Amino acid sequence: MRLSVFSLTLAFFVVAGVFSLLVANASVKLVEDTSEIAVRDMLDENNLTWAEVEADGLRVILAGEAPTEALRFRALSLTGSVVDSARIIDELTITAAAPVAPPRFSVEILRNTAGVSIIGLIPASTDRESVIERFGEMSMVPVSDLLETADYPAPAGWEDALAFAVNAAGDLPRAKLSVDAGRVEITGIADSAEDKAEMERKLRRAAPPALRLSLNITAPRPVITPFTLRFVIDEAGARFDACSADTEAARMQILKAATAAGLNGSNRCTVGMGVPGRNWTEAVEVAIKALSELGGGSVTFSNADVTLVAAEGTAPDLFDKIVGELENALPEVFVLNAVLPETPEPSLGPAEFFATLSPEGQVQLRGRLPDEKMREVAHSFAQAKFGTGNVYTAARVVDGLPADWPLRVLTGIEALGVLNSGVVRITAESIALTGKSGNPDASDLTARLFADKLGGEQSFEIDVTYVEALDPTAALPTAEECEAQIAQIVQQSKINFEPGSATIDASALSVMDEIALVLKTCGDLRLEIQGHTDSQGREEMNLALSQARAESVLNELRARRVLTGSFIAKGYGEATPIAENGTEEGREANRRIEFRLIRPDSAANESETALETLAESSDTEATETPSAEDIEETGAAEDGEEGSGDE
Repeated sequence: MRLSVFSLTLAFFVVAGVFSLLVANASVKLVEDTSEIAVRDMLDENNLTWAEVEADGLRVILAGEAPTEALRFRALSLTGSVVDSARIIDELTITAAAPVAPPRFSVEILRNTAGVSIIGLIPASTDRESVIERFGEMSMVPVSDLLETADYPAPAGWEDALAFAVNAAGDLPRAKLSVDAGRVEITGIADSAEDKAEMERKLRRAAPPALRLSLNITAPRPVITPFTLRFVIDEAGARFDACSADTEAARMQILKAATAAGLNGSNRCTVGMGVPGRNWTEAVEVAIKALSELGGGSVTFSNADVTLVAAEGTAPDLFDKIVGELENALPEVFVLNAVLPETPEPSLGPAEFFATLSPEGQVQLRGRLPDEKMREVAHSFAQAKFGTGNVYTAARVVDGLPADWPLRVLTGIEALGVLNSGVVRITAESIALTGKSGNPDASDLTARLFADKLGGEQSFEIDVTYVEALDPTAALPTAEECEAQIAQIVQQSKINFEPGSATIDASALSVMDEIALVLKTCGDLRLEIQGHTDSQGREEMNLALSQARAESVLNELRARRVLTGSFIAKGYGEATPIAENGTEEGREANRRIEFRLIRPDSAANESETALETLAESSDTEATETPSAEDIEETGAAEDGEEGSGDE
């Protein structure tokens, strides 16, 4: 009996213990679930979904990667508002902060006659004192140093760009230079169009090959002195020997008046400064209209002096009427001198002098001169103008020539020097200049010379033809035209290499000869010679081979005496294919050399090559030669061998 009671008591305690254990476990689980759910809900409501919550008994473990320290602290604070802070186990980490990006280094250089200001941020490694000292030495004006420094490595191309800008600023008296790593932008003012062209040529030649150079140099309107205009109506029709206007609108009004008077040819009219009065356009319009009503002759403006010369045989009554109307119509500033030529007596015989310039530069002086001294003067003046061994004089001395004959002769010889070939004929009545010139402004220059030296009342005729082939500037092809010419060469031929090497195959040397001939006529070009391979072989080997082949082409051009100071050779390996590498035809197309102009900010599609452009052009216009505008990249030929250079 006692054993039974003991057994029951023991069993009771065992059951009670088990029950208590179950209840405790259930309570712990309930606490864990309640805490975990409450904390997770609180974090989700505050968009802290990156935090992971795990309950372990009374402990609440927070894990996960917090974007910032502030968000980590917020997650802990919100969790502490739900459960006791002592129960929180912090296992949160923080996302590693990205390294601070280096600043953009740039410099603005402002240069004028008063001094130089240098503003911007430069790397600490740049020798600031040396830069300022070089500016002072080259510009010879005060230098204002407004530079700041930052202790970061200098980016690629920074030192070259800054050194180029410092040197360029010394040659630019009025300019702004913006310098970035690998890029320089220059905005400046030149004294004339010729100075502008010379500045641009020197800057492009001095720029390092890898530098992106952007030029925006402007030239002010030229100062025209005397401010000259000459309009002629004769048997050959109506034309301008010289034309000047002070604005573009004035130029259009003058040309409109000349067209109404019969002008059909050149519409050249120089816009410049130096106009003698604000009513210049009005005066020119009424004078041209008056000449048209006369039916022939010439009207010459030399500043405010106006000379109207009627054609021989003009009726005196008509001449008087037109001159009277013109005198009343001209603005107050302008003074009119009207001339009605007298018909010479045939019995007097011609008094003439000729100076002839051949295309080879040989000059002959023939006709009449007033005395032996004048003959020596004319001969010496021509020698000074055209060269000592290029002048032959066969003029004879006669009496009775006009008093201003020597002045006419010397002026005629000087005007002939503006032409490449031609004749000046001097008579008692007029001076006639005819010939060819490579200067598009030759007519203006000679008309201004005659008006300035001889006066507006002197009758003269100018018939100068502009020949583009004689113009040394126009005869040079543009960079885009050179690109197009090379594209035509390499479309028909290939630059082949010996298999697996950078040695140009002997069969491709004639192609290099043709390309060299084109480049010698192109002047200064900023050109990149690119080497490309297919994808066979290791990428590192392909890159090295493409670089070696590009340099081999550059060396071949140097051997042909091509100026390559602004050329660079660069290998691209297999990075820029123009065809699929899955076929032999595609791989052969990808093995190639390309020539590309280096442009400051090319708006063209960088991935399009000349071979693609030429192929598209051939598909759409098989009979047309691609123009410079159609070709962004001038390609040279592929390897052409069976095995890729990647082997």
